[in-house]
Amino acid sequence: MAQLNEYVKDQIWLLEYPVRFAGMDIFGRTTIIRLENGDLIVHDPCRIDDSTKEEIDQLGKVRYIVAPGSYHHLFVTDFQEKYPDAETFVCPGLERKRPDIKFEWILGNRPDHRWEGEIDQVLVQGTRLMWEVAFYHRPSGTLILVDLIENIGDDYGHEAGLLLRFWWKAIFRMWNNPKPAPEYQMGWGDKKSVKVALDRILSWDARRVIIAHGENIEEKVNETLVKAWGRVLNS
Repeated sequence: MAQLNEYVKDQIWLLEYPVRFAGMDIFGRTTIIRLENGDLIVHDPCRIDDSTKEEIDQLGKVRYIVAPGSYHHLFVTDFQEKYPDAETFVCPGLERKRPDIKFEWILGNRPDHRWEGEIDQVLVQGTRLMWEVAFYHRPSGTLILVDLIENIGDDYGHEAGLLLRFWWKAIFRMWNNPKPAPEYQMGWGDKKSVKVALDRILSWDARRVIIAHGENIEEKVNETLVKAWGRVLNS
């Protein structure tokens, strides 16, 4: 199962987990944020077993489970089973795509009042098929995304299979070249509204970016984001 690793001291922890998508073996990443009052937000849940739960419980109490994107919902119910008292927040559209998931709130541009003092967020209405809500943890300067940028290349920390290499190198030109997920590149929706959201993300001037797929971005953050999102920002 996934191993819990501290990413920002006393504030953010990560869990990497395997995902099979479109015939490719690719890793995802769960982010756990500890608020100043000790409550935990679980962002992009993974599978969880009892030993992982024990590790998480040592950090604080899981109060919130967040499904931040149209394709990041697979293991919400796993966490709900382990933490039945936690409140669940979903990206807009998941209430239709996953009617089996019980939830309390739909994410939007305004943070929940219980974390608004520490976290900013914005809804990116990317395409007809893919939306996500970007989170920014102000105390640590950490931007948390799922599909708005993927960073897979020579420094990928996992075994990249032949199919993944083929698509990322020959088709999408994303190897060693951070870009949004292919689903975004196939055709953005309302570019004007997307640009407004991306500009807001850039205004946060994050020090680091946690992403779901590939290596986190820890230097030249805005420069990397501007290049990756150039198709929209320059439209």
